[in-house]
Amino acid sequence: MEIKVCGPGCASCEKTLKIVEAAIAAKGVAAKVSKVQDFQEFARLGVFTTPAVVVDGQVKCIGRVPRQQEVEEWIG
Repeated sequence: MEIKVCGPGCASCEKTLKIVEAAIAAKGVAAKVSKVQDFQEFARLGVFTTPAVVVDGQVKCIGRVPRQQEVEEWIG
């Protein structure tokens, strides 16, 4: 599983990254998490508002910090 957290590095983006990492730990799944800070990459992913979370190529959340429970549902 590949999860991308998109954002320029703002506080909301950092919070989103921590929530994603906590959800992975809680579910015990194997996942590669990466931070995407390049605006051109955001556009390629279809993201125009941050923070955003992309799971296996599917945009799951744009423009807000997700709840950990939501992320856990996305990752199974």
